[in-house]
Amino acid sequence: MRFALIAVLALSVTGCARWSMNHHLNLAYSAYDRGNCEQVILELSKVERSSRARPHVWPEVSMMRGQCLEKQMLFIDAAQTYQYIIETYPHSEYAYRARARLETLQSQGLYPLRSAKAARPAPY
Repeated sequence: MRFALIAVLALSVTGCARWSMNHHLNLAYSAYDRGNCEQVILELSKVERSSRARPHVWPEVSMMRGQCLEKQMLFIDAAQTYQYIIETYPHSEYAYRARARLETLQSQGLYPLRSAKAARPAPY
């Protein structure tokens, strides 16, 4: 009986964490649609805290954060977020989208194209 109770409790906690993550992600999308990037960033932080065991959601969270940074006209920060997605999740759908956003920023002159040498810090 105790084992069954513990198993049910463990399953419900896992389900609650996933529900919470999905709930906050949905709230972030709703806030993004309304143009409220401050609320988006808050909700994405909550998603990150509840998704530590679910890395498949991390590129989506980063992509939305980059889009909000763009809306706030923080183009360099957005571009760095997109570069992070490309480097960290190179085979994801979001890496493809991040490349497209970077190309758009560069074509609009909002983020200059840099050479590989200029982007890397000098060794010690």
